[in-house]
Amino acid sequence: MGSAIAQKTWELENNILAVEAPDPSSDFIFYYDEVAQAMSLKAKPWANDPHFFKRVKISALALLKMVIHARCGGTIEVMGLMQGKTDGDAIIVMDAFALPVEGTETRVNAQADAYEYMVDYSQTNKQAGRLENVVGWYHSHPGYGCWLSGIDVSTQMLNQQFQEPFLAVVIDPTRTVSAGKVDIGAFRTYPEGYKPTDDPISEYQTIPLNKIEDFGVHCKQVYYALNITYFKSSLDCHLLDLLWNKYWVNTLSSSPLLGNGDYVAGQLSDLAEKLEQAENHLTHSRIGPPGTSRRKIPGRITSWLSKTSFSTRLDGQNRCPVRLSAKDEMVTA
Repeated sequence: MGSAIAQKTWELENNILAVEAPDPSSDFIFYYDEVAQAMSLKAKPWANDPHFFKRVKISALALLKMVIHARCGGTIEVMGLMQGKTDGDAIIVMDAFALPVEGTETRVNAQADAYEYMVDYSQTNKQAGRLENVVGWYHSHPGYGCWLSGIDVSTQMLNQQFQEPFLAVVIDPTRTVSAGKVDIGAFRTYPEGYKPTDDPISEYQTIPLNKIEDFGVHCKQVYYALNITYFKSSLDCHLLDLLWNKYWVNTLSSSPLLGNGDYVAGQLSDLAEKLEQAENHLTHSRIGPPGTSRRKIPGRITSWLSKTSFSTRLDGQNRCPVRLSAKDEMVTA
């Protein structure tokens, strides 16, 4: 697939809306009104309504920069900041930049040099005419979905306490490459002690077994998700093209099957563990008549995973996905 076609496909998959210029009304989203923003900061409508912000609008340029940064991190979490403004109940993200932080496979740790870089970058931007303030932070969850962990919740609560308005965005680069559509979530935390009147309806997502406890403890009652839309204009199309052509080959164009081999194998292993736990639970709860035979699917999959690596399960010519082999194991179980 060519670069231009891939870029168009990416924009269609993520439903990026074009804002045509030079129409003043449609291009208004790119105008920064210092007076209006100052009045909004003084009024602080979000202080009286913990659920005040409901929408997030992200520019295609900022989205692509965040996805590429997250993808370059591989299995290591990365972190960055977003710049923008507010418009009623919406937070508009105009740009994003990466932070020099130390990351692991489970967390990111910002040190003193990262905070210094953050201040210098923001001041330099203002000198160059980019007046937008920092409106949030983003980080990656490679392979385990978009949600806030306990550390993420603490970080976001602290930021909302001292840097309002502030937003948390999570990107899963592994699932993004696998699906072709950006796997992203935008969140805000509730004030400490606040209890939402009704539980928000969240989309189903698969959570690895070793993350389920952390996911369950902090979801629903501690933070909520915001609706995300994307936009672009002819003014930043050129920048978007340059960024895409520079990084597309090394990042977003990588094969989902070959590049995410370890992720696919890990997903199968995690599925086997979940099935095994479910089977053990059914066994202990004595559901079903005595002597009922149950197929040992989890054991067969786990045994198969331990005996063969992901690379050896690929057909040399057709590159058949590993899930076909797993399906065979289930059918014959």
